Amino acid sequence: MELNKLMFREYDIRGIWEKDINEEISYHIGRAFATKLLSFGKNKMLVGYDNRTSSETIEKNLIKGLTDGGVNVVRLGLVTTPMYYYAWDKLNIKCGIMITASHNPKEYNGFKMSYNGIHNCFGKDVTDLYYVIINGIYSEGNGTITNADIKEDYIKMIHNHINMGNNKLKVVYDCGNGTTSIIANDIFKSNDYIEYIPLFAESDGAFPNHHPDPSVEENLKQLKEKVLEVHADCGIAFDGDGDRVGVVDNLGQMIPIDKYMIIIWRDIYNKVAKKEGFFDVKCSKALEDELIKLGIKPICTRTGNSYTKKISAENNYPFGGEMSGHLYFRDRFIGTDDGIYAGLRFIEILSKSKKKASELLEGINKYYSTDENKTEVEDAKKEKVVDGVEEYCKKKGYKYITTDGVKVLYDDGFALVRKSNTTPNITTRYEAKTQERLNEIEKEYNTLIDKLKEE
Repeated sequence: MELNKLMFREYDIRGIWEKDINEEISYHIGRAFATKLLSFGKNKMLVGYDNRTSSETIEKNLIKGLTDGGVNVVRLGLVTTPMYYYAWDKLNIKCGIMITASHNPKEYNGFKMSYNGIHNCFGKDVTDLYYVIINGIYSEGNGTITNADIKEDYIKMIHNHINMGNNKLKVVYDCGNGTTSIIANDIFKSNDYIEYIPLFAESDGAFPNHHPDPSVEENLKQLKEKVLEVHADCGIAFDGDGDRVGVVDNLGQMIPIDKYMIIIWRDIYNKVAKKEGFFDVKCSKALEDELIKLGIKPICTRTGNSYTKKISAENNYPFGGEMSGHLYFRDRFIGTDDGIYAGLRFIEILSKSKKKASELLEGINKYYSTDENKTEVEDAKKEKVVDGVEEYCKKKGYKYITTDGVKVLYDDGFALVRKSNTTPNITTRYEAKTQERLNEIEKEYNTLIDKLKEE
């Protein structure tokens, strides 16, 4: 059996079906996880899977490995990742595996894992599984399999945490044919004040209409067009497994997630006891500026769902999130990153406001920013490139932080260079007070990265 070590990434296991992941490897991942889980004194766990075409086959073989390792499995079946998270508490089973590759292309799949039912595994907890498999020393047993259906309870839970106003709204929601297709219609159909218009809400793990990653503006093209066509008040989109959101205003313009977070904070800042909020290094300084205006202490963290989920839980921040669309509400929600719920919170604000979606960001400080861009770099070379950027900054005497990659701090902007932990890419994001200065920063670091990756 050939096992690709690079699949065992910072936050999860992820690879290409029938190249990196197959039936045999899925079985051995189950054996390894069972071995580790039992070493923590636990023998019961959850398993769910998303709607990718390979997920059901992976689940069958993973569960065989888990039960042969002596672990009792509760099968959730086809669920979104937020439904799987909800089951941690609903069923009081504080560990499990969600089979998903989130927003990656259709040929990918993977495993999000948790030993504690608070946050997903990261770092050594992931890479340890590789070495357990390589050594082949597994626990033995005869675990059981039971089934659980949490759909109706999950729908009720979502409704119980939303309180819509009386504004008549028209909202387009785009499932991108991802796993939210199995639940979105049931959640959205029940509100009398809001007309919900579905887009690509048929479950299809081949994602035939567009890539299910709402953080990339190109993937919102059809949603924008539909919002303008039907004169909707806003549009919301979800990623492949449903734990992230994207938002489009009434003018068909994407609202970046750092700006979405400003809208949420303006709504809740005087309703929460804890005056602290967090965001990842990719976010615009406009968010930090606004938090300070509102009397909220800004906390900048590293990027990554496993890390931000852990930070949210450990510190009980009322709200926070990251640029990719993972958002954590603890002001009056259970704190899990849930794309549908995050979308509903935006709609709730509109349902009680006299302003249109395009007017909710009036008065924020203006910065010019690039999208989060990716430069393809071999996995084995990514760290070398980031180290090279840091060495360059040292020689130039630039001020920078290494919270996550290298973030160079200028008086009039920033440059962020970091390695992707889920794909063979270096990711960059640049910001400045003028377009001209932004162009200068972008050119400087893109040229540097192109040079470093060829060395």
